[in-house]
Amino acid sequence: MAPDSASAPASAPGAPIPVVVAGALGRMGAEVVKAVVGAGDCALVAAIDTTPGKEGADVGLELGLGELEVAITSDFEGALCQASQAARQGGAAVLVDFTHPSVVYEHTRAAIAYGVHPVIGTTGLSPEQLADLAGFADKASVGGAVIPNFSVGMVLLQQAAAAAARFYDCAELTELHHNRKADAPSGTCIKTAELMEELGKAFNPQQVEEHETLAGCRGGQRESGLRLHSIRLPGLVAHQEVMFGAPGETYTLRHDTIDRSAYMPGVLLTVRKVRQLGGLVYGLERLL
Repeated sequence: MAPDSASAPASAPGAPIPVVVAGALGRMGAEVVKAVVGAGDCALVAAIDTTPGKEGADVGLELGLGELEVAITSDFEGALCQASQAARQGGAAVLVDFTHPSVVYEHTRAAIAYGVHPVIGTTGLSPEQLADLAGFADKASVGGAVIPNFSVGMVLLQQAAAAAARFYDCAELTELHHNRKADAPSGTCIKTAELMEELGKAFNPQQVEEHETLAGCRGGQRESGLRLHSIRLPGLVAHQEVMFGAPGETYTLRHDTIDRSAYMPGVLLTVRKVRQLGGLVYGLERLL
């Protein structure tokens, strides 16, 4: 039985924030572990990963950080329980999750049930799942954040795309990621489209009866008419382009992530702010 989240202790003045990292040996998770360890106001209390043969190994030694006395575990709920206990000294704990779309809903719901504030970087949650988690977080009075992209530069691109959508009726979005990304299109690309669609307008009015000789070559089409394209190649990290078209001109917005360290300021900002929230928020712009 999960503990009553409403009884989570308040943060002790000056005490570091207890942080659990799920997916600790993954590309993003490893960066998060390094960022948390390097932040003076955070303390790594648990590292979750399901990589075979790594159970019980010191996460610091695995990542070249020196011994941290934090053992890797595959027991997700056990780590949440441990974090709840650590919270008695440092205030409510925070989960940072970079795992897999197939488990992110269960991870987020379990964290809320244990009174651990979820910071979710894993994409793939459906609108219905987001709504369910938001309602659950409200009932539990546990703040959480689902962040499709932790880059401040990407937030700026999304805001620019939403502004440009007022003036252009034709637009297509392309996102490019490494070939180990499981979901398509990316959560970031979907979030960008959603911000553009807040105007309530239709995009890309049909000019000709199209026929695909190769299924899917025109990308996925949303109800608004926006088309989203996904590219997966080794050598890429995370990139997005929004192209607007009008008679005689095109207007292109593009953001390129060169290294995953670019996300860490946004991750730490969210870790520091999530415990002040009374419910679930979606998107880094809600915290800036």
